[in-house]
Amino acid sequence: MTLFPFSLGRRAAPPEAKASRTQALVALLAGHRPQWTPRDYAALAREGYQRNAIAYRCVRMIAQGVGELAPLLTLDGRESTSHPLLDLLAQPNPRLAGPGLMEALAAHLLLSGNAYVEAVSLGASPRELHVLRPDRMRVVSGPDGWAQAYDYTAGGRSVRFVQEGVPPPILHVALFNPLDDHYGAPPLEAAQMALDLHNAASAWNKALLDNAARPSGALVYGGAGNLSDEQFERLKEELEANFSGSANAGRPLLLEGGLDWRPLSLTPHDMDFLEAKNAAAREIALAFGVPPMLLGIPGDATYANYAEASRVLWRQTILPLGRRLLHEISLWLGPAYGPGRLVLEPDLDAIEVLHGEREALWRRVNEATFLTEDEKRQAVGYGVRE
Repeated sequence: MTLFPFSLGRRAAPPEAKASRTQALVALLAGHRPQWTPRDYAALAREGYQRNAIAYRCVRMIAQGVGELAPLLTLDGRESTSHPLLDLLAQPNPRLAGPGLMEALAAHLLLSGNAYVEAVSLGASPRELHVLRPDRMRVVSGPDGWAQAYDYTAGGRSVRFVQEGVPPPILHVALFNPLDDHYGAPPLEAAQMALDLHNAASAWNKALLDNAARPSGALVYGGAGNLSDEQFERLKEELEANFSGSANAGRPLLLEGGLDWRPLSLTPHDMDFLEAKNAAAREIALAFGVPPMLLGIPGDATYANYAEASRVLWRQTILPLGRRLLHEISLWLGPAYGPGRLVLEPDLDAIEVLHGEREALWRRVNEATFLTEDEKRQAVGYGVRE
């Protein structure tokens, strides 16, 4: 007798397996690895912006706010109300108005971390600005590692924009990315896990409504032997016809012939899907910098009122993004309008949400008798008069 019979080339006989027609009625749940949305622009834009209300609303609120910013132009510290660059920003091209340009740039940054603008120039004078899709653009780095050209591919054709001339043809704005030298990291990618959780909870609730009266479980046959083929088919047809779908929700299940229903899954109440969905929504809003109160997410009482939450959104999210976009545009196009330091800034007095703060600032500055008129203008964000 040996302790290891398989070492002598013999195999133990397999256990006897009995076939059963009722095995199709047993639902088994097993743990699997989570399936996350791919980290590319098309997948994130589709699953986030197009299929998730929270992410869509966050992007729209920020992008629309950036589009509403009125630019103030100063040249060598002096405010200018009439300048060719202001006219270009007011009408970038025949098909797009100024707010639409800034809104598209902000939306691309939030969804992909990158935004691209093409300048169409006549000589050294920019005449039109066009927003380009970031998923169609590829950076071509030079020997020094910096971008020396951009390849734009659409409709099976590619166009190369070489970064030469004043201004160079392409403006590339990228959010900070610690792992890439050329491409930015979008907020939507940071919120990807919460985004998938929120979408999965919505899909679960929809499936539960579609299949309300038949939760996951097993019909256990306690009679002698197995069900016949005729009994099996009749039971299967009755379950599908009378106990599946939202139209049959609440209909009682009548069991006979030794059948016993045993649920195998937790109920939505036990799993607390609603709170998990709200937590995922708050995490998505956090990634974008939008106070959850503005999105109607219950259970969030961080801010005293709606007006305070709106000011936080503008101060911490919309204004920093809009200010950066205007600075990037002024650095890109400024040299085309001759010498001098040209700067674009958002007009804070045109923002209705900040009127209370601005009124208090105006009052304090106006009461400062030791300041000159030009110093008072600079203190509230305006340039010196021409």
